[in-house]
Amino acid sequence: MSASIAKDSEVHVTYEDQQQINQFARTNARLQDMKDELEQKKKDVQNLEDAESELMLLDDDGDGFLVPNLIGEVLVNCTKDVTLERLAKRKVELESEIASIEKSCNDCRDVLSGLKVQLYAKFGTNINLENEDD
Repeated sequence: MSASIAKDSEVHVTYEDQQQINQFARTNARLQDMKDELEQKKKDVQNLEDAESELMLLDDDGDGFLVPNLIGEVLVNCTKDVTLERLAKRKVELESEIASIEKSCNDCRDVLSGLKVQLYAKFGTNINLENEDD
């Protein structure tokens, strides 16, 4: 009968514990936002690579061949060479942004793993800090 008696599962949550839980939630939300942004930027890079490939395949017999470029909210006609340069420049910018976001994601993961260790040590199975998609 003593084996069926459950240990008291209530754990006292201190102010510091609640601060850690809140920090975990904010950091996890920030990580999810960065993952979404990272996915979008990778799609943008892929689109730029596709556009670059299509431009390379174009046969521009005449010197007057112009390609529409979106600058802000306006389409501007530019030569194929100028368009390829702009695509390459934007691709480098995006790849730099991707590297920065990946570094920030890793920093968030480090913070989250440290908080997980602390919170699971205190609360054990009484707290769930795992993502549903992991």
